[in-house]
Amino acid sequence: MKKFLILFISIMLLSLAGCGDKEYEIPLIIYDSEDLYMQDFEDLIYLNDDYAEFHFTSYDSKNSQIIQNEIVGDVFLNESNVIVVNPVDRLGVYPIIAKAKENDISIIFINREPIKEDLLLYDKLYYVGAKPEQSAEYQADIIIDLFGGNPDSLNEFDLNEDNIIQCVILKGEPGHQDAEIRTENVIEELLTAGFEVEILTVEEAYFSQDLASQKMRDLIPLYGESMEVVIANNDAMAIGAINVLIEEEYFIDENLDGIIDRATETWFPVVGIDGLPIAVELIEQGYLYGTVLNDSETMAQAINELAFLLVSGLDISDFSFVIEDNKYIWIDYKKIY
Repeated sequence: MKKFLILFISIMLLSLAGCGDKEYEIPLIIYDSEDLYMQDFEDLIYLNDDYAEFHFTSYDSKNSQIIQNEIVGDVFLNESNVIVVNPVDRLGVYPIIAKAKENDISIIFINREPIKEDLLLYDKLYYVGAKPEQSAEYQADIIIDLFGGNPDSLNEFDLNEDNIIQCVILKGEPGHQDAEIRTENVIEELLTAGFEVEILTVEEAYFSQDLASQKMRDLIPLYGESMEVVIANNDAMAIGAINVLIEEEYFIDENLDGIIDRATETWFPVVGIDGLPIAVELIEQGYLYGTVLNDSETMAQAINELAFLLVSGLDISDFSFVIEDNKYIWIDYKKIY
């Protein structure tokens, strides 16, 4: 409460003293504006912009590290001392960091975590995000609930009654930290809880709804009779899978009311990660079994407050979120199902 009061007073004093001062532009550099999650995240960053000292301006890297590097080179020409970067490649941020250090500019990285060695190169680098291990843990909890919670006696969703969970995994971008950790750890969590798991296939769908639909269309002839759950690294891929499963009558809305009644109508379990608004709606409609909310609204609040402190030159100790190792602002996931 004391930190919040100090921060509130600082905001009021700066607002009163700086009414005629120039408002800073803070570049918000997105890895790919076609990404459904980043569209939602970007909107929330703007919605949580309650500070008169700056405004965000978005730039689309079009999923190209070359384009992103060019954008970064251009935005350093403005007068802001802070930029927000959603990296195209978490392993390719060194040139961006070098430019920031050369120009004495702070960077807030979001969504894709640079490696620790790069973050330690410069004291004005921060990362706001969530731990992918936690998302996998929570996704496993949802799957455990689906199959009844007892590894020694699975429920009716064990379709072949072999007491083994047969799953299809839709994986995000190969090499992407979240994709690798979510894919590996969700299975580890299930095994640690005592469940036997058979992975029928792991298909790389690059976090894309359209590509996930294509993959699912190819998988159904191969595994349609044996798969018991589809595990997706994100909601976009889960939605892509659901669209095809609807076409193939794994979901049947018999009374055409727009809602799948799981007690009386045909449905198939799909789980995702991100907590997109459309995913939450699909849970309410009975099509998506569950998801793990990547709490981008709270992240957006943290990004805005941190940007304000950095732009205004205020003491970072007034920040109302915990900064781990002077670098990391971690926001917890939440289960939705």
